[in-house]
Amino acid sequence: MPRFDRTGPCGMGPETGRGMGPCGGGFGGGFGMQGGRGCGFGRFGGYYPYQPRITKEEEIEMMSEELEMLEEEMKDIKEYIAELKKTEK
Repeated sequence: MPRFDRTGPCGMGPETGRGMGPCGGGFGGGFGMQGGRGCGFGRFGGYYPYQPRITKEEEIEMMSEELEMLEEEMKDIKEYIAELKKTEK
């Protein structure tokens, strides 16, 4: 409710939003998680989990594994296409 005029989000009327404004029982009183924590689960509240940096060797290994999985998937898709062509005739 941008201007507190009971128009709801995008002017669609009251009770059409998440119930986070005064129409929904006050700020944070809707089905949101209250306290300013919605779908972000507090990511922007100053909490950032530790994420260790990876070395170039580890990244090369990860990318190589990803490439192998993609090549295997590509092979499976080609086999499936060939199978479809056989049943088409």
